Amino acid sequence: MNSAKVNYAKKLEHAKNISEIFRLVKTVVRDFIGKERPGLMIGLSELDGRPGMFIGAFYPVGSNLIVINTIPLAVIQNSRPELFKSYCFHVLLHEYLHTIGILDESYNKDVTSLISEKAFGENHPITLIAKDFNRGFPEITYLTSQYRSSQIQELELWKTLMKKV
Repeated sequence: MNSAKVNYAKKLEHAKNISEIFRLVKTVVRDFIGKERPGLMIGLSELDGRPGMFIGAFYPVGSNLIVINTIPLAVIQNSRPELFKSYCFHVLLHEYLHTIGILDESYNKDVTSLISEKAFGENHPITLIAKDFNRGFPEITYLTSQYRSSQIQELELWKTLMKKV
């Protein structure tokens, strides 16, 4: 596929939910680096923040699960809804790259930025988030760093479609 002719921004705009955004992430990664990982599930859970940091999502190495923190999702949906899909794409791209073997955080961040820029252009919100997350979302770090869960939160699983996009 000639990825230069695909309008990923338009596809993201038409995505109706996190599963559709994740299918787009998998397509972009396949188009740009030729790798894919089938059989993954997306889990949603409230994850604790720590002073000065938060967890947007994580991939338990060796599993078939990506867990997304619902707290930043809610903050963005309520305060910056125009960036919700871009944020979701960014965290899913970063974690999906972990699932295909890019485990080093620094290298993963570089690859995430490069793919974002090539797929969406240098001025798209996804690319700007990838290059400087804290500048784009200072309110997330502040709000989630104050949050402390007093109990184990439930994990809601979303099984992604197994078929190729």
